[in-house]
Amino acid sequence: MSRKKTLSRKKKISLLVGAAALVGGTAVVMTGTSQASVACDGFATALGNNEAFIAGQRSAPDAQSEARIANRVAVIEQIKVQQKASGCRVGEGGKGVVAGGAVQAPPAVKTPPVKAAPVKTPPAQQQPAAGGAGNGAGQVVCPGSTVTLFNEEGAPGASSGQFPIGTTLRVTNLDNSKSTTVKVTSTSASCVLLNNAAFEQVREPGKFLIRKARIERVG
Repeated sequence: MSRKKTLSRKKKISLLVGAAALVGGTAVVMTGTSQASVACDGFATALGNNEAFIAGQRSAPDAQSEARIANRVAVIEQIKVQQKASGCRVGEGGKGVVAGGAVQAPPAVKTPPVKAAPVKTPPAQQQPAAGGAGNGAGQVVCPGSTVTLFNEEGAPGASSGQFPIGTTLRVTNLDNSKSTTVKVTSTSASCVLLNNAAFEQVREPGKFLIRKARIERVG
């Protein structure tokens, strides 16, 4: 008379866990710097595979679907017990599983193309007129010349040995940025001399010579 070996419910569930893990392609490999992390990943994947299997049975049931589902539910409960005992997050399933327990690789993340920022062409710098002042208001003449005064009363005016009477000149004292615009009213041996009134408009107190001057012919 043959003796039949019977298995307890707990042993049956343990066998089902092992079988489900093999069918789903799940193998817990205890390598790396954290074995606990690898074990948790294995449990999560096994749980996800079994949940996917149940979903597949429910979407396309047959005569044995209810029995298979009941077995897989028991397997899931046992996995949760093992997750808790291992310090894993209970009930966390693996990602990337499909119905039937096959593991699917996560979809590739599409990185949007980086649009190059439009290159802004700097505006062309305005060049001063040839021989003119920086603001283009007049033609710079007698570069490097100093300016002093001649004793003459009356309205602001200038004397010059290079420009005819009636020429309009602007003289700027670069030490204080003061300027005066006058007409040539007489002749002299210098590029430009300012009379008393014109010189007072640009002079520095106590000085009778402008060493840093800009002289412009205007108009």
